[in-house]
Amino acid sequence: MTKEITNFEDFIRRILKIVFWVLLFLPLVGVPVYYLLDTVFHFGVDVFGLITVHPDQLISLQLQLISTEPFHSLFIWTTFPGFTFAALFVTFFAMLWERKLLAKMQLRVGPQYAGKYEGILQMVADLVKLLFKELVTPNAVDKPIFWSVPFASMAIAGALLSLVPLGPNTYLADPPIGVIMIFAIIGFFPIVTLLAGWASNSKYPFLGGLRALHQMISYEIPLILSLLGVVILSGTLDIMKVVVSQEGIWYILLQPIGAIVFFIASLAELERIPFDLPEADTELVAGWVTEYTGMGFGAVFLGIYIKLYALSGLFTAFFLGGWLGPSFLPPELWFLLKTFLVMTAMLIPRGTMPRIRIDLMIRVGWTRLLVLSFANIFLTMLLVSLGIFRI
Repeated sequence: MTKEITNFEDFIRRILKIVFWVLLFLPLVGVPVYYLLDTVFHFGVDVFGLITVHPDQLISLQLQLISTEPFHSLFIWTTFPGFTFAALFVTFFAMLWERKLLAKMQLRVGPQYAGKYEGILQMVADLVKLLFKELVTPNAVDKPIFWSVPFASMAIAGALLSLVPLGPNTYLADPPIGVIMIFAIIGFFPIVTLLAGWASNSKYPFLGGLRALHQMISYEIPLILSLLGVVILSGTLDIMKVVVSQEGIWYILLQPIGAIVFFIASLAELERIPFDLPEADTELVAGWVTEYTGMGFGAVFLGIYIKLYALSGLFTAFFLGGWLGPSFLPPELWFLLKTFLVMTAMLIPRGTMPRIRIDLMIRVGWTRLLVLSFANIFLTMLLVSLGIFRI
């Protein structure tokens, strides 16, 4: 029976054991299998040559390996602009920026000890702390569901991330029905939060999961409807084509109501202040993540912050022209700068606003934002029919 991993030392020991067996069997099994597959798929890379090559030629051969399929697709999905880039961008930049920004707003110093300049290594310190914490599994939890939630949170956030285009040639996926896929992916988040609360078998996570379910359902519908005005103006469900259609004017100028509704609904979807009722610390400890410890807790919040980056990127793509900008900067840099500004706008309410009451929160979603969304759709269709807006 495999020994359960309870701390970081056990995790490292297990990883080293896996690495040992991989290094042992890869030359014996992996290389022959690769050459057999190469006769069918013609990868065009000499693996044995990579092992025996002169060090001066190694970089060019590695670039050749990355540029061939399926390694090119694997690099894009896992490294840039894929999950690894988003995780590093969020972990080592967005979280630190949030802490320092809130500290300056509240006349505090913020992180300063980890790293000589402005506590720049604070996130590394937090990561090491979480890695060394014990992974505690309460006796009453439903273990399969309980431990699948952190991975599901990151996976669903990664799926939403795959629809965010960084540039005309820098994207993970370009489906012709990208807007509909956004709606489909977002619908999984309430299920994950409810499962976390249910599987924890504890009153605080369960109440937090129910609050999250009510909140997300109340605001996902306005979030979806707020994009229909953009779809009407662009005449397409393809996110890349929506960005290209903003070459003349950004849709935030033509769709201010839709942009405001999308922004507010995104705050509720992310459970950020003033919509942080599912994890209200004074009432529910940490809400639906109360029972998670160590990297289980870290994985859940990594998924939430990747979701923040993805929704900020979608706001940029739909309302701020995506990667469009003056040619003195690369398109990808324009996109990241705009996304950074949107993320900053989403972080500011945490330091300036109180938590809203749950009855008011639900009422705002169903009676204010929903009405504004329908009004925006009706007004857009009216202006298009009158010829004021042209598709």
